Amino acid sequence: MSIRQDHELKAMQQISAIVAKTLKSMCDYAAPGMSTKALDNFGGALLQSFGARSAPALAYKFPGHTCISVNEEIAHGIPKKNKVLQEGDLVNIDVSAEADGFWADNGCSFVLGEDFHGYGNLVQASKEILRTAIEQIKGGVRIAVIGRSIEAEAKKRGFKVIKNLAGHGVGKSLHESPEEILNCYDRFNRERFKVNSTVAIETFIATKSTLALKQRDGWTLKGRQGGFVAQHEHTVLVTDSQPIILTTGNGVWD
Repeated sequence: MSIRQDHELKAMQQISAIVAKTLKSMCDYAAPGMSTKALDNFGGALLQSFGARSAPALAYKFPGHTCISVNEEIAHGIPKKNKVLQEGDLVNIDVSAEADGFWADNGCSFVLGEDFHGYGNLVQASKEILRTAIEQIKGGVRIAVIGRSIEAEAKKRGFKVIKNLAGHGVGKSLHESPEEILNCYDRFNRERFKVNSTVAIETFIATKSTLALKQRDGWTLKGRQGGFVAQHEHTVLVTDSQPIILTTGNGVWD
């Protein structure tokens, strides 16, 4: 969306703070032996206490308050009672919500407890690449240039990117223009970031795959060539200089 009035900025700051606090609280609450359904219920209760509604449930009838993906799952993991978190798991939580007609989105991948399987480098790369990408965003910058930067940074670190998942515009709905802020270079995309627009910028940094495939449940995404993926996401306000990170309270870079 394009923010034109003070009340719109305040509303976006409010919903962004809500999803950020919910995401951080869920990451802190997650523990070995806990089901992803229990973790999701915790997040759903937080959103409700803040006067917000789950965006994926509201917009797409997703069977959960939040998306919780574990290990080989890239995104859109369905919270389940029989999906129990284990020490050393690679966990991704994606929280998006609506309040008073405004929407915000953020996500975080992390290793639960001891990093037995060595996912830490992947997670750290995703965090740092997200920071690098966001720092380059301002009005007039081509969206494709950010995708090229993300892919180049991933390659430097020995990783790949998922090319069919993307960041997006957000504000008056969960997904809006610009519809795709890819993690790779699309030379046909001439679109540029606009001052005062709000966008969700996210990384999908992968060990093996470059494409995500939908699984039989109709929601969960996994890599076509297998492997693991770390995702991190912020909702930001584009300016004519440094972007303003609206979901900074999620602790992604703590």
